[in-house]
Amino acid sequence: MKTFFQAAFERGTVIMATKVALFVGTILALINYGDRIFLLYDMRALDWIKLGITYSVPYCVSTYGAAMYAKRHFKKKESETIQR
Repeated sequence: MKTFFQAAFERGTVIMATKVALFVGTILALINYGDRIFLLYDMRALDWIKLGITYSVPYCVSTYGAAMYAKRHFKKKESETIQR
């Protein structure tokens, strides 16, 4: 049976989660920090930790969703195979 972590670290899951994180994280960064990024307004005040979290949260959410789906899908296929 496929575990959550096996599904979470599969190549396809990591690639898709990275794409989602870059897209959604960029939108969130522009919403939250756009004035500081584009106008170079007090870049020292730009909290780099918060900016990193802005990208890591969509990555984690996407990975969690994909891994849970893969785990359930694999479990369902496994139970169908056993019933035959």
